[in-house]
Amino acid sequence: MRILAVLLFAVLTIPFTVAQQNQDTTPESAKQAASKKDKKQATPASAATPDKTAESGKTAEPAKTDASEAADKEEHYDVAEVPPVITHHQITLNGKALSYTATAGRLPIKRDDGKTEAEMFFVAYTLDGQDAAKRPLTFSFNGGPGSASVWLHMGALGPKRVVLQANGFMPAAPYRLEDNPDTLLDRSDIVMVDAMATGYSRAANAELTKKFLGVKGDVQAFGEFIRLYISRYDRWSSPLFLLGESYGTTRAAGIAGYLADHGIAFNGVTLLSMALDFQTLEWNKSNDLPYFLLVPTFNMIAGYHRKLAADLTQDVAKTREEVVHWSSNDYALALGKGDAMTPEEHRKIVDQLSRYIGLRPEVIEAHNLRIDVPTFTKELLLDQKLVVGRLDGRFSSPNPDGDHSYDPTGAAILPPYTSAFNNYLRTELNYKSDMPYRVFAYDQPGFQKWEWGNAVEGFPSTAGGLRSAMIKNPYMKILVMEGYYDLATPFAAANWTMDHLDLGAQSRQNISYATYKSGHMVYVDRAEHDKMKKDLVEFMEKCLPR
Repeated sequence: MRILAVLLFAVLTIPFTVAQQNQDTTPESAKQAASKKDKKQATPASAATPDKTAESGKTAEPAKTDASEAADKEEHYDVAEVPPVITHHQITLNGKALSYTATAGRLPIKRDDGKTEAEMFFVAYTLDGQDAAKRPLTFSFNGGPGSASVWLHMGALGPKRVVLQANGFMPAAPYRLEDNPDTLLDRSDIVMVDAMATGYSRAANAELTKKFLGVKGDVQAFGEFIRLYISRYDRWSSPLFLLGESYGTTRAAGIAGYLADHGIAFNGVTLLSMALDFQTLEWNKSNDLPYFLLVPTFNMIAGYHRKLAADLTQDVAKTREEVVHWSSNDYALALGKGDAMTPEEHRKIVDQLSRYIGLRPEVIEAHNLRIDVPTFTKELLLDQKLVVGRLDGRFSSPNPDGDHSYDPTGAAILPPYTSAFNNYLRTELNYKSDMPYRVFAYDQPGFQKWEWGNAVEGFPSTAGGLRSAMIKNPYMKILVMEGYYDLATPFAAANWTMDHLDLGAQSRQNISYATYKSGHMVYVDRAEHDKMKKDLVEFMEKCLPR
């Protein structure tokens, strides 16, 4: 069973309060036929939830009962195509009115013989009165795998965003939306796409769902969606961009490589909280790479929580560079030597690692010099009876269950996004369906057996697909966005991956980086969201033909 290293959130059972907010919306074709396409499903007798007690993400494979296997076979969805719902809107951006059209619907994913196997849900935003041939078009999605794209949609790119506290913490309910001052819509049209089995995206039946629940099947489904979208909406001449987050970067790199072989080239690809090569993320006894790539992020989080000596916190940037160098040299070499280390070398590594990451030497000794994410998040603030966040190490809280999979970050932002988006979809985009909108699909049949590849292929990786696309399209540029407090996809791991693509000097010039004093979802912090928008604008300008 392949380790699942970048699950966006554990499934949380939290009561949601529906947000209320107003906006002038004029339906053009409010086809409420979407509600006719609701699922017809027998409820499984045992709805197994992925086991995420290990933050490295080993997903349990519960035994199937006869009843649950039968339910899988009986699961069917109506994939007869209906027209999308189109609405018109206006927001104020930098003191100016921005008029745009929103299109919400599902596009069919068909076999070569024309039979529809699935439909993928999307919401597209297009700025009114623009020349489509010159107007950039960005396809964007979150990750998981098993997460809908609500986070980027309502937190970063869309014309509306969920109102959080300035530091990204959850406000009191009821939750509301506001005009997004950092929307990408003034620079690019946007298509937010939900992966198969998430949001309103569905395959026709359980057997077909399994076809898309894997690295290759997922990439192929998105590739076909993009081809069909630019065909139906006459966007073949538009400058094309991809923006993925977390496992969405795994997907984006794969899509870039896949579509390069199908005649579709991208001007730019943005990788937010990058996870391309899972060897950098999956810690185990035979893979020391993630341990030394985590240390710089451990250091940043320990400094934030004042667990470091004063001399290490006076110049954070200098300390960070020092730790990056030490961890990738002295520490990596020590891990490689293993039991061949002398007692003096061993003690020196323990003391220095303790100094850099704020954990007691005895904890480091007990874990054979190798600190993983669950150990760090549990031990750093143990004296205060707090755990720190995996997605954002600045977050901390008591652990309600004693479960190592608990992440304060997810608990802090899940209710506002879920509640506000469901309300927005129905009341403003006028897309109505009785089908549940799956923010997460981890409890659905098939996700426990996500197809990562096989032992011969090694660790899952789409880095090769990105490399292939960059070589075949020397004009395509890459932007890597990294949060310093992100333990799910550490910034040192992203840098290591990009440094090992085996590219020539000319191709490497097409890679740029942007770093943030934030976590996995850099945009939940208001100041960092502003910086993210500026970085995206600068990147896109470099990518566009002059």
